[in-house]
Amino acid sequence: MTQDTRPASAPSVTPPAPLWWRHFEGRELPDLDFKEQALQKVLDQATARYGDRKAVVFQNLTLTYRQLRDKAETLAAALRLRGVNEGDRVAIMLPNIPQTVIAFWAVLKAGAVAVMTNPLYMEKELTHHFEDSQSKVLITLDLLWPKIAPLLPRLGLELCIVTRIADGLAFPLNLLQPWKAKREGHLPEVPYGDAGVATWKEMFKTRERYSAKVADPRNTLALLQYTGGTTGFSKAAMLTHQNLSSQMQILRAIIGGDADDKRYTFLSILPFFHVFGLAGNLLLPALYAATTIPVPRYTPGDLLRTIRKYRPNFFIGTPSVYISLMQQKDIARYDLTCIEMCISGSAPFPRDALIRFQNLTGAHITEGFGLTEASPCVAANPIYGLQKTGSIGVPLPATEIRIVDPETGTRTLGDNEIGEMVVRGPQVMAGYWQRPEETACTLRDGWLFTGDIAYRDEDGYYFIVDRKKDMAIVGGYNVYPREIDEVLYEHPKVAEAVAVGVPHRSRGEALKAYVVPKPGETLTVAELVAHCREKLANYKVPKFFEFREELPKTLVGKVLRRVLRDEEVRKLRAEDAAASGPTAMDVLRERAGELVDQARERADALKEQAGELMEQAREQAEDMLVQAKEKAGELVEQARGQAGEVSKTLGGTVDKALRGIRGEQHALSADAPTPDPTPPAARREAPAAPRPETDGTPPRQRQ
Repeated sequence: MTQDTRPASAPSVTPPAPLWWRHFEGRELPDLDFKEQALQKVLDQATARYGDRKAVVFQNLTLTYRQLRDKAETLAAALRLRGVNEGDRVAIMLPNIPQTVIAFWAVLKAGAVAVMTNPLYMEKELTHHFEDSQSKVLITLDLLWPKIAPLLPRLGLELCIVTRIADGLAFPLNLLQPWKAKREGHLPEVPYGDAGVATWKEMFKTRERYSAKVADPRNTLALLQYTGGTTGFSKAAMLTHQNLSSQMQILRAIIGGDADDKRYTFLSILPFFHVFGLAGNLLLPALYAATTIPVPRYTPGDLLRTIRKYRPNFFIGTPSVYISLMQQKDIARYDLTCIEMCISGSAPFPRDALIRFQNLTGAHITEGFGLTEASPCVAANPIYGLQKTGSIGVPLPATEIRIVDPETGTRTLGDNEIGEMVVRGPQVMAGYWQRPEETACTLRDGWLFTGDIAYRDEDGYYFIVDRKKDMAIVGGYNVYPREIDEVLYEHPKVAEAVAVGVPHRSRGEALKAYVVPKPGETLTVAELVAHCREKLANYKVPKFFEFREELPKTLVGKVLRRVLRDEEVRKLRAEDAAASGPTAMDVLRERAGELVDQARERADALKEQAGELMEQAREQAEDMLVQAKEKAGELVEQARGQAGEVSKTLGGTVDKALRGIRGEQHALSADAPTPDPTPPAARREAPAAPRPETDGTPPRQRQ
C-alpha cells in the first residue's frame, strides 16, 4: 500500500556531526546514505552471504538463513494463491516461536502489511484491532483458537491459518508434543475442514515461491504497529519499509561491526509482537546474520537454564527482566559471562541494579529510548563511550532531537530547560492509520511530538522528566512524578516504586506513591517520608503512600501509571456517591441487598433442615442395620439347631444300617463249613466218603 502522508520535510541524509558524537570514543560518524530498499532485503542479503548460518534455534529445531528465506517465500506464494494482494493487511497473533519469524518475512515477501497482534488481547481489544486494521488474514496458534472462534463473525477475516507448537519442532518432539498436549487436555479442536480455516502445513504444499518487488519503499507500508492504548483505544503507527530499514542501518552504526566481524546469538525474550522486540530480536539479528533464540514465555528460572544451554551473547530486555534474574536464589550456579552486549529500554534502569548486572556478566549495557512511532529507537547512551545515569543518552545517527515549550511547541529551549521532546529522522512513522487529525497533531513540519517532558544537558545528553500527560499540578506547582520515582528507588528497602498525581477534593491534585518493598524488608511510611524530605522540595513529597506486592505493567515492563490513577478516580467517585445520600438506585440496591439476605437466610434454613433429615436418616439406617444383624444372628442359630437335629437323625439311621450289616455278616459266618481238625496226612490215608446226591436246591432249603 502506498501512502502519501509521509512528511515532506523529513531528512533523507545524515545531518552534520553533532557535538555529542565525541562521546563515542573517537569513532568516525558513519556514512548513512539510507538507500531506499524493501525491508525484506535484509533477509535476502543475510541469505546470500551466510545462507548456512543458523537463523532460528528453538528446542530441537534449527533453521538456517537459506531455509528461513525459502519457507518465507513459499508461505508468501501460498498467501498470494489465497487472494492476498499488495497492501492487504495480514495479522500475526503468535508468541515467540519459529513460525512467527517465518510469518513476518512471508507477509513482507507477499507484498502485504504485517499487523502484529498481542495474543493476550481480549474481546474488546481484538474486535477493535481487526476492525480498525481491516486485516484480511490471521495467522495464529491453535491454543488461541477458543478466544478467536466466538469472535469470527465480527472480525471480517477471509482466512485463518492455524499453527501448532509442534510445527516449530523437529522429530521426534513434533510427534510427542501433540500426544502430550492431548493427554493433558491442551489440544483445542479447530475446524480445519471448514472453509476459511487452513493448517500451517497445508500452506507449504505449494512448490511455488514469491517475493514482491517494492517500487517505493519510502511510501510503502510494511507494518501497522499498534500503540499501548493506555488511554482509550490504541492506534496504529504506519511504519514504512524505509522507516524500518533505516532504523536497522542506524542501529548498526551505534553497535558497530558487521556479520563478518562478529557472530551474535540473540536471546529473544521480548515479544515479537511488540515494536521493541520486533526490531531488536527479529530484524536486528537478520541484519547481522545472527541466530535468534525465541523464548515464548518468560520465567526467570527457565531463562537462566536457556542461557546455560545456548550461551547467547546479545541480550535485549527491560530493567524488570534484568532485576528478576538477579533476584534468583540460585543465580550463583549459572555462568552469565557469555553475555557481551545488553540493551535496556522501556523504563529507567536503577543504577545499583545496572552496575550489579554488569559485574555479574562483564557485559556492556546501554540504556536507550524509543517509541512506537519511531520504529522505535531515537536515543541511546554510547555503548563504548560516556554513559550518564538516568539519561536516555544522545540522539542516534541521522536523528534530531529538540526540546520545545510544552504549550505551543514552537519555541526551542536551551540547555537544562524543561519542555516537550520532539524528534525528526528517517525512522519516524508516516502517520496514524486512518486518523488524519491525530496525525496532524503529532507530526508537525516533519517533527514527531513525543509527549515526553525532558531536558538536555550541556554535553548533549537528554533526560526524560515525565510524560506530558503524567504531569501533576500540586499547590500551583508543576510536578513530574518521574523525579519522585527516582528518589524512591534510591531507598535501600525499595524494590519498585511509582508516583502518581491523583485527584484530591481540596487540592485539586495530590501525589501518591505506590511502593513494592524488597523481599524480607519491613518498610514504613515514616521512613519513606523522611527519605523524600531529604531529597525533594516539600511540595514534591507524596501525601499518600500505599504498599503493594506488585505494580501493574505492560508486557515489556513499563509501569502503567494511568491504571493506578484510574483506580483513585473510581474510589473518589464511589466516596462521593456514598456521601451524596440515597438515590432511587441506592434504594433499589438496598432492597436488592435485603432480598439477597433473605434468600441467604432461607438457604441457610434449608441447609439446616437438610442436615437434620440427613441425621435422622443416618440414625434410622443404623437402627435397621442393628436389627438386620440381630435377625441374621437368630436365623444362624436356627439353622445351626436344625442342622444338629438332622445330624442326629442321620446318625441314628446310619447306626441302624450298620447294625443290620453286621447281623448279615454274622449269619453268613454261622452257615459256613467248619474246618476239619484231622491232620492232612491222616486225611490222605482215609478212604473218601461217598458224595451225597444233590437235587440242585440250596443247602438251607434242603434242610
